[in-house]
Amino acid sequence: MKNVIVLSCNTGQGHNSCAEAIREYLEGKGVKCGIRDSLDFVSTGFDRFVSWGHTFMYKHIPAFFGWGYRYNESHPALLEKGSPMYRVLTSGEKRMYEFLLEGGYDTVICTHVFPAITLTGLMERYPLPVRTALVATDYTCHPGTESTDMEKYFIPCEPLGDTFKECVRFPERVTATGIPVREEFWTCRDKAEAKRALGIGENNRHLLMMCGSMGCGPIVRLLGVIAGELPENMEVTVICGTNERLRKKLSRKYKNNDRIHAVGYTEEVSTYMDSADLYLTKPGGISVTEAAAKNLPMVFIDAVSGCEKYNMEFFTDMGAAVTDTSIPDLAQKCIRLLTTGDRLERMRRALREYNQPNGAERIFSELSR
Repeated sequence: MKNVIVLSCNTGQGHNSCAEAIREYLEGKGVKCGIRDSLDFVSTGFDRFVSWGHTFMYKHIPAFFGWGYRYNESHPALLEKGSPMYRVLTSGEKRMYEFLLEGGYDTVICTHVFPAITLTGLMERYPLPVRTALVATDYTCHPGTESTDMEKYFIPCEPLGDTFKECVRFPERVTATGIPVREEFWTCRDKAEAKRALGIGENNRHLLMMCGSMGCGPIVRLLGVIAGELPENMEVTVICGTNERLRKKLSRKYKNNDRIHAVGYTEEVSTYMDSADLYLTKPGGISVTEAAAKNLPMVFIDAVSGCEKYNMEFFTDMGAAVTDTSIPDLAQKCIRLLTTGDRLERMRRALREYNQPNGAERIFSELSR
């Protein structure tokens, strides 16, 4: 493995973050590695439309997004060979073939099922001497995986092995590696030091709130309830990501409250996690994996459903996270957890016992054989 291309898909930041984590690790090992948005092989217009549609539904009509995911699960024929969507995705196979041939790649890693479908069609029509792999970015097998034919399938953990083996043509190709996250999440700064670096009181409990890179979900309502009952020894940081409108709204509303901090896009998420005692977030595959690597207890907002429902169930069943459908009850759970340390320690212990594997490291090991 000397020249690798990671094919992502611009349908949410998680797949791109996973691709970046793989590239970071491989380049650290001296492997040449690039990233390409796979939908661009179909057409630039299609790529932009899918990206816009995903973002719009995710932020404005999440219930419809969840319904669409469930519909795909119950209608696997939508992505089967010969289906309209399959034909659309594989229409880019010749352009992908020319790109791979020109780049001289020996390994192709997909972080979304869409490029894996295109690559499957490509390998049938234009066989290339390359190794192929699909990396799962959630704690479930995505619809369409059964329509792919990869040499390797890298999944989050052993307990999900049977679920994934039912989805693929050759179960022996499934390997539990963990979901790749960037190297900075595998190290932890001292909590007091991280709090000082961010201007958080060292003796205060710190609640970190984040709802994806787009700042979706009921953040405003949740923070309103929490702020109204915030104990003196507690601080809250809300990372709004690219949602600048949300950051400005919260900054105006809480400008006189020095224990509530609204932050826009930041490269310091790892430090914020190190400083946090509890993490309130939607259960995106990358977000929960980063928190698990940090042994950071979680409270989940069921903002989007779809594949995130499985991420939520995985960590709540483990005892590392809690959730609730009621905004006031969810806020109360956060406050109770932060004011009573025993439950938080049990949640941290569950994460330590799970021992989240370093996905990028294990993928490198598997593909180097």
